[in-house]
Amino acid sequence: MSQFSFVILYVADMRASIDFYSKILGAGPVDDAPTFSVFHLGNGVMLGLWQRDGVVPPVEATGGATEVAFTLSDETALQETHTRWAGFAPIAQPPEVMGFGLTFTALDPDGHRVRALVPAK
Repeated sequence: MSQFSFVILYVADMRASIDFYSKILGAGPVDDAPTFSVFHLGNGVMLGLWQRDGVVPPVEATGGATEVAFTLSDETALQETHTRWAGFAPIAQPPEVMGFGLTFTALDPDGHRVRALVPAK
């Protein structure tokens, strides 16, 4: 069986997206080319940012229908993350309890959803 290893988001402004995800992740990309950048997320999973106008085959989709999620350890970590992210990202959903746990959602420069969550026990 193949192992999942990569999520790619198509972005309009590579520099703005690199800056955004560097703040979210607390580290810069490990590979940074003019039209494609890679962040290591841990456990062999990577996040790629690909300049939308250079994607092959071409794409027409834009942000908003894609979500990446990061699991946090507890409510304190979630509240601290919310405060930090709110300093540079639009918050689409404030912290709230949902069926799967405590969560909030921010938006990246392209409108991709970036969710933080503490799973329900």
